[in-house]
Amino acid sequence: MKRLFAALAALATAASLVACGSDDAGGEDTLRVGTLSDSKPNAYQENGEFTGFDNEMLKAIAEKQGLKLEFVATDFSALLGQVANGTFDIGSSAIAQTEERKRTVAFSDPYNYQSLGIAAPSGSPVTDENTLGGNRIGVLQGTVSDTWLSENAPTAQAVRFPNDAAALSALKTKAIDGAVFDLATAETYVAENPDAKLRVVHSITTDLPHGYAFKRGNTELIDKINAGLKQVIEDGTWEELHKRFEPNAPTPPEFAAK
Repeated sequence: MKRLFAALAALATAASLVACGSDDAGGEDTLRVGTLSDSKPNAYQENGEFTGFDNEMLKAIAEKQGLKLEFVATDFSALLGQVANGTFDIGSSAIAQTEERKRTVAFSDPYNYQSLGIAAPSGSPVTDENTLGGNRIGVLQGTVSDTWLSENAPTAQAVRFPNDAAALSALKTKAIDGAVFDLATAETYVAENPDAKLRVVHSITTDLPHGYAFKRGNTELIDKINAGLKQVIEDGTWEELHKRFEPNAPTPPEFAAK
């Protein structure tokens, strides 16, 4: 009987150590970040690591504020709902702060602005924003690109994709006549796929700011991210990362190092 009690006590101790080890590895103090795995240059996965302008800046912010992050891939169409229901603590993927989205989630202070690019393969009838009508145009479901196409080219045949990889594949095989991406993303796809002979036929600049998304009411975390964002702007980290991931885009004056 004594041996039985000793064995049970040992098992309990081992289980307790395993549990403690799990908490130390991340646990409650680690913030879950919902992001994309294929949306260059803002949010993507490379060699098993999540990177991109948005994610690298969030890492820099977290370092300034002493926060731990765990990045998890999801589809953009599901991201804001997952932030709103608490699946993720933060949403990171060039999220434009539209009034409609503000009814679902809260946002950090702005850290960039939304620009769109229309990409098309050579030989496509899509040559600018005025030739979208009647053609098959790919968009990422639930994005500003999706909304912009519906509002500005209502006669276009919108083909909605769950992720960038699917939209890019359709564009390269000419299953669609064109696609509307984030401008930096469109430029990256053109540069990285020379054999597909893609080109950006039109760019659209908006005044919609990008922000990290949070569950509404999570003011403590939002305040920490905003404080860290201010720090990475002031010390030049924002400009350094912007030049690394979006070298052709100008730096808005409010994001220049102080």
